Amino acid sequence: MIFFQGIKILLVDDEPNIVQFLELGLVNEGFDIRTALDGEAALREAAHFQPHVVILDIMMPGMNGFEVCTALRATGDNIAVIMLTAKDEVEDRVKGLTLGADDYLVKPFSFSELLARIGARLRNQFPNLLGETVYGPFRLDERKKELVYMDSILELSPTEYELLRFIILNHGIVLSKSLILDKVWGYQFGGDENIVEVYIRSIREKLNDKEHKLIRTLRGAGYRMDLS
Repeated sequence: MIFFQGIKILLVDDEPNIVQFLELGLVNEGFDIRTALDGEAALREAAHFQPHVVILDIMMPGMNGFEVCTALRATGDNIAVIMLTAKDEVEDRVKGLTLGADDYLVKPFSFSELLARIGARLRNQFPNLLGETVYGPFRLDERKKELVYMDSILELSPTEYELLRFIILNHGIVLSKSLILDKVWGYQFGGDENIVEVYIRSIREKLNDKEHKLIRTLRGAGYRMDLS
């Protein structure tokens, strides 16, 4: 469970039904929400509301999401931008990231995945807004760089901490080895991707996850943490 009170999100989409659904879910999670149905309204609301996170649809009439993202970045404000796209096009993802987006989701997406992406962005850009975060049997304290499992502090190397943190923050999502390498080791890593297996094995030993119930291996796809 993450405590989101006081965190401001601006939701921008030209489809009222999507806006209403997401707004209801995010308000129930404790977020302070404002909405906009077009790009111009989004920029006016952002200037007044000063959100921490903007959830931004790409395909909108008039000013599209790319243009809104560019305008938001021009302000110099520290805002996490998560872009929504109706199609899984590499060009759209690359263009959005190049213009300053921090993450993206392809429609349709699950609400739990959106929450996971929001939580990840907040921890990366606004860690001081969040206190200790509880995920099932885990407690994560970014300020102390500390992970507690079943009330015991885990003794982790820096890389083990970053890897387990990444898996926990994205629990329920299948994570490929290549994605893990990009997010944990970085784009410049030139070694064998089997290093992921080595670190997963070490983490499983420290979690006493002998039957792989916490961190599952999906053959040919990657890994997924189950916290249900």
